[in-house]
Amino acid sequence: MRKISFIVFSTIIISLLSGNNIFAQKDSTAKNNPLSISCDVMSKYIWRGTDYGDAPSIQPGVSFTKAGFTIGAWGAISTNYNGYQETDLYASYAYKFMSVTVTDYFFPSNTKPYNYFEYNDSITGHIIEASVAFNGLENFPLTVMFATNVYGADNHRINADGTTGGIQYSTYAEISYAFKYLNVFMGTNLTNVNRDKGETGFYGNYIGVVNLGVSASKNIKITKYYSLPLSVSLITNPQAEKIYLVAGVSF
Repeated sequence: MRKISFIVFSTIIISLLSGNNIFAQKDSTAKNNPLSISCDVMSKYIWRGTDYGDAPSIQPGVSFTKAGFTIGAWGAISTNYNGYQETDLYASYAYKFMSVTVTDYFFPSNTKPYNYFEYNDSITGHIIEASVAFNGLENFPLTVMFATNVYGADNHRINADGTTGGIQYSTYAEISYAFKYLNVFMGTNLTNVNRDKGETGFYGNYIGVVNLGVSASKNIKITKYYSLPLSVSLITNPQAEKIYLVAGVSF
């Protein structure tokens, strides 16, 4: 598995020599420039109905797109002391209204040294996810996405003898629809764990809605030539009985 992981990592890095970054400002040359960079500043980092960091989050991103292929890197850094950190690499291919993506999520420890190249599934900070998405049509802006953890620090099953088994292959599905002034979305945990054995879920402990909400955005005019994109989202997690009101700006 170390060999496979090294090949995946090397492919992404060589290609480089996109979440959540949909509000990045674009200039007049964006259509001709395959390289995109962005930095979002969010009041909280809420991902698929879960709060990561419980503090404002700085989220930089960079991607390169050519002939339907996109490779990129994305990160999140909480602003509180010893806060949450995340660094992701991803590669995707889009054809017409469909896309497939492989993402390597990495969660470094904030309190001890870490080894980025440690891919042993019992101690790694990586999660490898494969996803497929229907990205909607111009006159039908409905998007549907399915994502499954296929390797790494996913929650594990528990064997009949009480020992740790394989990963849960935790699966998440999300559907969203873009109206004229706002976007509504619903995400569901599709992995049912055996709680009698003491198993826990990556998104939730039973099948059900974990990410439900509405978001809107507007451009705040700063100068004659520049507007600052602002987004606001109301997000609930019915399974965890949580609610969040999140705001962010993008540069």
